[in-house]
Amino acid sequence: MLNLQSESFYEDVLFEEKYLSNEVQSSLHDGYRLYPLRANDYERGYLDVLSVLTEVGAHTVESWNTQFQFMKKHNDTYFTITINDERTDRIAATGTILIEHKFVHKNGLVGHIEDIAVDSTHQGKKLGIKIIEALKYIGQANGCYKVILDCAVKNIPFYEKCGFTPKESQMAWYIPPQEKSNL
Repeated sequence: MLNLQSESFYEDVLFEEKYLSNEVQSSLHDGYRLYPLRANDYERGYLDVLSVLTEVGAHTVESWNTQFQFMKKHNDTYFTITINDERTDRIAATGTILIEHKFVHKNGLVGHIEDIAVDSTHQGKKLGIKIIEALKYIGQANGCYKVILDCAVKNIPFYEKCGFTPKESQMAWYIPPQEKSNL
């Protein structure tokens, strides 16, 4: 098991280290390490890595901290992980699994994988596969009866390599910005 308190200082983490896969950790290339999202990952370029997926928007340290603390308060739901390049102390890859509590399947749990991103300078090192393996581990450790994700059609072969199979169809409805409510 990883011991995050062996660092020179303790850094606030999103969730307990017991959810990190020792198998994934030991299979990473030298110089890379798996972590729960950490409070100082803003400075480590976490949002820059996410920007390979979509528009991230303008963030401040304060807005980062507010979101991090919200997610931490709900740490039975939000499990964001990172792979850090220890040589540069920068985020190389990230992903999230959200745990949904359901009534079906006897109050079963479903893991939803979201926001898989690998920094462009670290692509080709199989870090995306490592992120998926680590997220599947978290889903299993939490007792999920299934783990699902949505992806672009072009990414189906990648996720099939990770053990996923296509099932049914994804649908989306995007709310126009001017119609969003703040009830």
